[in-house]
Amino acid sequence: MQHRRILYWSITVALAGFLFGFDTVVISGADLSLQALWPRGEVFHGFVVMASALWGTVVGAVFGGWPTDRIGRKNTLLWIGVFYLVSAVGSALANDPWVFAAFRFMGGLAIGASTIAAPAYITEIAPAASRGRLVALYQFNIVFGILIAFLSNYLLSGIGDDAWRWMIGVQAFPALVYTLMVLGVPESPRWLLVKRNDRTRAAATLRLIDPNMKVDAEMNRILADHADADAGETIFSPRYRFPLILAFLVAFFNQFSGINAFLYYAPRIFEIAGLEKSAALLSSVGIGITNLVFTLLGVALIDHYGRRQLMYIGSVGYIVSLSLVAIAFALGIKGMAVPAFLFLFIAAHAIGQGAVIWVFISEIFPTHLRASGQAFGSSVHWVLAAIIPSLVPLLFKHIGAAPVFGFFAFMMALQLLFVWRMMPETKGVPLEELDKRLAR
Repeated sequence: MQHRRILYWSITVALAGFLFGFDTVVISGADLSLQALWPRGEVFHGFVVMASALWGTVVGAVFGGWPTDRIGRKNTLLWIGVFYLVSAVGSALANDPWVFAAFRFMGGLAIGASTIAAPAYITEIAPAASRGRLVALYQFNIVFGILIAFLSNYLLSGIGDDAWRWMIGVQAFPALVYTLMVLGVPESPRWLLVKRNDRTRAAATLRLIDPNMKVDAEMNRILADHADADAGETIFSPRYRFPLILAFLVAFFNQFSGINAFLYYAPRIFEIAGLEKSAALLSSVGIGITNLVFTLLGVALIDHYGRRQLMYIGSVGYIVSLSLVAIAFALGIKGMAVPAFLFLFIAAHAIGQGAVIWVFISEIFPTHLRASGQAFGSSVHWVLAAIIPSLVPLLFKHIGAAPVFGFFAFMMALQLLFVWRMMPETKGVPLEELDKRLAR
């Protein structure tokens, strides 16, 4: 029974990832329609209209650790649902690019905060042996949301000039369902103990997690690990330099694979490769299916083979696929070659970085600094995720697609070196034990 409870709570919280994935990709179907509706140049379109949610995500990631620590994991997750709901409705009804950007920015705040609150919550309720799979449900929901967004865009693309409004507005329905479901999950027992010293509520949640648990002994063990923590220390304290570097590099390489740039502009990239508009949108659905299938594989393997082995597999896949895409564009190869290589790219991402990033960052910081550490890693991720896609229309126009994908391939060779030389394995290790191993 307790395992079913943990699974249900984890799935509920991970639905924040579904809204993350849907919100991130749904804009790709509206890309060209919005550019035609508000023709103010490539820079305005890239930085204001298309990337407004990403700028909100940066702010949400930078400051999302504050509510996650101050008002709790659960309450933050509730507000995330409200922000998604208002953003979807407001963006769909907007008649001005700045109003549109403002509502998209609000959705971005929810995305950024969700990358902190959701993995932190699941990490803190999950048993060590299944922590990877349960936290990776967040990533699974991201790619499920991406697939549904691509499919929704394809199905709605032919309903008229205002199709883009329906594409974006339909997100209000899953946002409402998620918000209502979060009302039924308890607060994280580790947060209650470490941040509120609330033994009564923490004990009640721990008994729900495992009725056979020796609750007082477990609470004392969690608190003992944090007894010597300096109340004034931060993630920038010298003893946490190594996990800080790890969080930075994992997030840095995630975005320098080009994943968000590709997801935002998938239909446009397919059209550059020679596909017609309808075929480009349909190929985007295929990308979503590939992402989902290989994410499921990553979720199944992450607690068996570990985080590091999946990163090896993903890095090699990145290097091969991105190099092939760059060569195809350089040689002017048209047709299905580029989509096929990009399917391989998505598979490599899904089984590697996609499955690992939120699990790994949520594990490597102690409970009292987990939200701050995740906020740092998420901020690096989203600052780059805002900058890189914003530059894509400009880079494609002035230097072409081949050099852009070639550069991403080079960065993935550097990621392979990082995994080989620096990245530790965290599978199956209790959180408090990881704190001792990584703090120096």
